[in-house]
Amino acid sequence: MKKRNLQRIFAAFMATAMVVGGTACSKTDDKKDDNKTTPTAEATKEAEKPADNKTGDDETNTTPEATPETTPEAIPEVTPEVDDTPAVDLGGMNIIIRDWWSPALDADYPGEAKNDYEEARNNYRAEVQEKYNFTLREAAISDWGGANSDFVDYVTSGGDENNYIFTLHTDPTTANAMASGLMYDLSTLDCLDFTEDKFERNQLHKQYCSGSSIYAFFPGFSEPRDGVYFNKQVLKDAGIDPNDIYEAQKNGTWTWDMFDEIMGKCQRDLDADGVDDIYGLTLNEGVMTSAAVFSNGGSYIGKDADGKYFYNLESAETLEALNWCVDIFTKYDQHDPEGANWDYYQEEWRTGKVAFLVDQEYCAVPGNLFENTDFEMGFVMFPKGPKASTYVSAWANNAYVIPACYDPDRAWKIAFAWNVWTNPAPGYEDYNGYLETAANGNFDERAIEETIPMMAEAEHGIVTFHDFVAGIEMGPDLTWQIGANADVTAIVEACRDKWKACIDEANSK
Repeated sequence: MKKRNLQRIFAAFMATAMVVGGTACSKTDDKKDDNKTTPTAEATKEAEKPADNKTGDDETNTTPEATPETTPEAIPEVTPEVDDTPAVDLGGMNIIIRDWWSPALDADYPGEAKNDYEEARNNYRAEVQEKYNFTLREAAISDWGGANSDFVDYVTSGGDENNYIFTLHTDPTTANAMASGLMYDLSTLDCLDFTEDKFERNQLHKQYCSGSSIYAFFPGFSEPRDGVYFNKQVLKDAGIDPNDIYEAQKNGTWTWDMFDEIMGKCQRDLDADGVDDIYGLTLNEGVMTSAAVFSNGGSYIGKDADGKYFYNLESAETLEALNWCVDIFTKYDQHDPEGANWDYYQEEWRTGKVAFLVDQEYCAVPGNLFENTDFEMGFVMFPKGPKASTYVSAWANNAYVIPACYDPDRAWKIAFAWNVWTNPAPGYEDYNGYLETAANGNFDERAIEETIPMMAEAEHGIVTFHDFVAGIEMGPDLTWQIGANADVTAIVEACRDKWKACIDEANSK
């Protein structure tokens, strides 16, 4: 991109100001001692001669003696004029971010602001659109199920006159699209700097990369994901202060062992009939299994520096987590009725007879599963495993991509517009909208102030790669098989050859 120097600075000074400026800005003065005085008329004769006196002849100096009114302190400040004409003019380009949740294309956009942040954001976006001469909006054109295939169809057909940024969810379709060259390589666009906070805060570009190439972006903080809810009353009834869990999270001692110990104290047979009345745990086993693996420094599929996937299911960290899950499920999660639906755990949690629930943060935000309960809930990050140094949140965000069928100039302009449009509004550089959503949900104060902000911190966030490998079905292959009394060795052996073959196939593209 060609860049012009857009600042033209004009300064007008009084004649006496020239005297002062001539002396004060002298390079030789910088080398003298600090005993400087205000220059006199005699000391500045030469500096005040008319500009057309090229002979250097001595002339009578008619400039009056310097007075207090002409000292540097009294000289009025002159603000330079600045030409703020934008360096980039996008020529009225219209750009649409395609997703599956925004208002329809024919609806008013952006709509009325709901809070101060949205008002500031909308004002900022209006300003940059005017400044750089473009329009950009979000619109629900695809649905969740068809978004990825819509993108593939669009690019393979050569696109059209519209300027789209596609929103995709991560699955093997996106991995194949990336490997097949359907996504524009964003690393070639000099208007994007992936070291900026808004990219480092979610690291999605590190997930969607191959070598030095980058194929997707996402702006700002990552969505909070898996965590542990606890019923404060059940803990209190078992003699446990719920704040002890928050304190342990705060000082780094919230571990698998502590989690196990508290569940053991809470799970009780109250009427001595040999059947537990209060349970230690309820959950979607697949969610907890993956959370446990990541919390111990493990993974299912890794990715090396060259962008190649590798098999990691049988690493020591991963196997330890899988076996620990089986132990926990055997001790605390065998109370679902026979034949119950997979989501029975949600109803069971609402009964108020369970100490802990492992699920995602969104479950307690407005309009979701546990927006309202008859008991007070706490929420913390998943506890640390023995191999981990800190708590981990596996970040998973939707990917924004530019079709590779666009030419370089068109792709650059779209990326430039998206980049300035998604910058934070002035005064809201550290604004995390997920915190405001959580504040309106069913979370206590410490979850809002401690846990959920921690989930967004770079030191706790990781990205994963198992969803990119076609043929690997995490649920049927593995996580749905990990339950009470499960045989981890047999389950892993059943996955090994299939997974390695899938990884080899993915790496061959």
